[in-house]
Amino acid sequence: MNQAFASQAPVAPAAISIQGLHKWFGDFHVLDGIELQIQSGEIVVVCGPSGSGKSTLIRCLNLLEDFQKGAVVINGTPLTRSGACVAKVRRQVGMVFQQFNLFPHMTVLDNLMLGPRLVSKLSKAQAQALAYEYLERVRIREQADKFPAQLSGGQQQRVAIARALCMRPRILLFDEPTSALDPEMVKEVLDVMGELAHDGITMLCVTHEMGFARRVANRIIFMDQGSIIEQASPDDFFDNPRHPRAREFLSQILNH
Repeated sequence: MNQAFASQAPVAPAAISIQGLHKWFGDFHVLDGIELQIQSGEIVVVCGPSGSGKSTLIRCLNLLEDFQKGAVVINGTPLTRSGACVAKVRRQVGMVFQQFNLFPHMTVLDNLMLGPRLVSKLSKAQAQALAYEYLERVRIREQADKFPAQLSGGQQQRVAIARALCMRPRILLFDEPTSALDPEMVKEVLDVMGELAHDGITMLCVTHEMGFARRVANRIIFMDQGSIIEQASPDDFFDNPRHPRAREFLSQILNH
């Protein structure tokens, strides 16, 4: 009886639902019928060769890129170009880019306070408390009064992560967050991301950092030529990739 009841229990709606997503840049079919469901709290890593559509996919999820066909639903909200939809989605979805995109003329603290004050309408004191909370979270509270140019690349990326967290997002998107960093700075950013994985935030991360992917992800998505051609648990993907293209990719990147 309990088993029968359990089988009828409602399934929670996906945090991210993508159905039949297509996007073209001119004649280039960059996303070719993407189908993907990501559950709340899931950590998903997207990997694949350059030009496979990975970054374009996640940029479509917060309307930084338009798509021509298909549907995307974020926490129950279908994506449209209406101003109300854009504002609602961007309050729920944080984005961390390859480049840090910090305002160079503003201190670290002011960079973090800007969104909460303008979008969430927090008072200066509330925004400042929130900024300090997340600077502490990414272990650079002491850098609050510096300007971005005074920080290392790894520190700037941690500021960018803290800035995204200040909006209290339900979903975090990472677009190659370590690709612009010197090798010795990569670990400090990946460590912070690994800690966030325990916070219950839904995370979708485009990265070539395969050690991080195996350690942190719940699921690996492999893309090639605009399509998802394999998805699996980290152990299955790394130990027994099914698609020849995935095996080729792993042999190249893991032996590099």
